[in-house]
Amino acid sequence: MEQITSKRYYKISEVAEMIGVAASTLRFWETQFPILKPRRNDRGTRFYTPTDLENARMIKFLVHDKGLKIEAALEQIKISRDGVSRKAEALNRLTQVRDKIQGLITSLHKLR
Repeated sequence: MEQITSKRYYKISEVAEMIGVAASTLRFWETQFPILKPRRNDRGTRFYTPTDLENARMIKFLVHDKGLKIEAALEQIKISRDGVSRKAEALNRLTQVRDKIQGLITSLHKLR
């Protein structure tokens, strides 16, 4: 979570890399999900807030991880946004823990 609050605004490429989707996917989601509305400057450059980043993670959780269609994901957000957000954050933390453990295992194998 510290990564999310370390900056006030993120460019689309940063958000895409953080959550693991293409920038074009984020642009598409902006047209489909009203909760994802990054600010834009005069040139049209998108600037995502930490809230936008969290919403993008939540959308990724529903669409990519759970495999829901856009309509079903919208319904889930409408029904229980907080519940979806908590589940997405839990999955994100578990993924980070798994990656750390995998790194430790790899390091141990290199020591042999």
